[in-house]
Amino acid sequence: MGYIEELREIVGHRPLIFVGSVTVIVDDKGRLLLQQRKFPNGVWGIPGGLMELGESTEEVARREVYEETGLKVEKLHLISVYSGPQNYIKAENGDEFYVVTVAYYSEGYEGELNIDESESITFEFFYPDKLPSDIVKSHKVILDEFLSKHYKE
Repeated sequence: MGYIEELREIVGHRPLIFVGSVTVIVDDKGRLLLQQRKFPNGVWGIPGGLMELGESTEEVARREVYEETGLKVEKLHLISVYSGPQNYIKAENGDEFYVVTVAYYSEGYEGELNIDESESITFEFFYPDKLPSDIVKSHKVILDEFLSKHYKE
């Protein structure tokens, strides 16, 4: 059982604050890797997840990318940190939480794409002008900022 599950046993569904990391992965063609998530309902998002005890945000980013995709990211570059009422989530089971998300990008990775079918439907690289329309709202904000400030065509 992980940290979040242990915490939930103690506090129930009450609102909590969690820290997480996501990583925008850019391939050598300038495409961005997106994850079609099983939850919620097949929407697209950026690979990432929540922090476990003792991890740095960089470690979270690398671990989550590896667990979800099988890829190992190289150097991480900070996009920004996102927090506030727009990062409130109420899960289908009633759990409530606010997420502080640290977003990174990486222009290099190693390994072969391997889908964790417990969390993902598929992964796909998209050109920035061909991104799907059904992207997690908070991830769309991150992608927009990344593309406006950090993306090199």
